[in-house]
Amino acid sequence: MAEAERVIGTPDTPDAGADGPDNGGEAQERPKGKRKIAVLFAVAALAYALDLVSKMIVVARLEHHEPIKLLGDWLRLEAIRNAGAAFGIGEAFTIIFTVIAAAVIVVIARLARKLYSLPWAIALGLLLGGALGNLTDRIFRSPGVFEGAVVDFIAPKDFAVFNLADSAIVCGGILIVLLSFRGLDPDGTVHKD
Repeated sequence: MAEAERVIGTPDTPDAGADGPDNGGEAQERPKGKRKIAVLFAVAALAYALDLVSKMIVVARLEHHEPIKLLGDWLRLEAIRNAGAAFGIGEAFTIIFTVIAAAVIVVIARLARKLYSLPWAIALGLLLGGALGNLTDRIFRSPGVFEGAVVDFIAPKDFAVFNLADSAIVCGGILIVLLSFRGLDPDGTVHKD
């Protein structure tokens, strides 16, 4: 009987059932969790790479030049350096924003161990990639280490100038709010309040 349960009730893997009958399905959950962690890091890597490449192009081709109008006055590309947060707020606190970005990265990395939800993996990947993109600027750009100004270049009319890292952070944050309202937890469970 135990042999039949092992063959029928487990996935087709060489080590299926090696943990014994009372493993609580743990062997089945591990691959599921690993796939979600891979999604998180793939989304983060893509967001980070797009942000880095776009900033390199902006610094090389757009900085110290006239803005490029994409949609008349409604949307233009304009290279600026932002030492503060959104809307240029808190320019004297660059080191604090650096510490906050580093803390966000650590929290996401710790949360990744319990990640079984694809939407949460995408949301956290966007947050991680965006935080890494802006943190890279704060560490490596002038005026100095941990005091660097972030390169912003997307300039909608009557709005703050931002970059792709900022966009990834905002999209990830909105997705997290929506997932929370729907009751979906990072571990894949759904709760009703």
